[in-house]
Amino acid sequence: MSSVLDVQLFMSVFVTLFVIMDPPGTVPLFLALTGSMTRHQRVRAARQAILVAFGVIVGFALFGQSLLNYLHVSVEALQGAGGLLLLLVAMELLTGKMDTNEGYEGTQGNVALVPLGTPLLAGPGAIVATMVYVQQSTEPSDWVALGLGIVLVHVCLWLSMRFAGSIHRVLKDSGTMLVSRIAGLLLAAIAVQLLADAVVTFAREI
Repeated sequence: MSSVLDVQLFMSVFVTLFVIMDPPGTVPLFLALTGSMTRHQRVRAARQAILVAFGVIVGFALFGQSLLNYLHVSVEALQGAGGLLLLLVAMELLTGKMDTNEGYEGTQGNVALVPLGTPLLAGPGAIVATMVYVQQSTEPSDWVALGLGIVLVHVCLWLSMRFAGSIHRVLKDSGTMLVSRIAGLLLAAIAVQLLADAVVTFAREI
């Protein structure tokens, strides 16, 4: 089995990405961003977000370091940009701009792509962790373990969002609005932490 799959590396990849991408924690954020959608639109948004997140993670796993080097962009700069984008989304959640369809007609797919697919799911933390594991992978069994870990984490993410609709039916509109405000506050804290970490790293380099 070890010649086909590095079990230790697989467990490390799965646990690390599961903690960073946090499938249970995506439920309130997903409800907040898709609260004005129909059930069909919510299912489609979940599918699109997972595909985008998976594509981003795999893309950076294969070409991430080369791309950042070519653009002369550091990982910290990527982290800071992600933090700014998340902060803008958090402000919209806190002010209620996402509670209705006003200004968002026909944009449900865009919400699923950005900010849900990236940087909420495939954020700087998940991207950096994946790139680190890629650098550690040298044998075919390592690549199998890395790929399987990434796929299973995204399956967990899809399941958490797929059944978020059931939670929405229980909470109703008023409960979803409350969840949106709480999610906005938590998301703002995550965004500030990303920015703070990026600033601290820049300061240490200087």
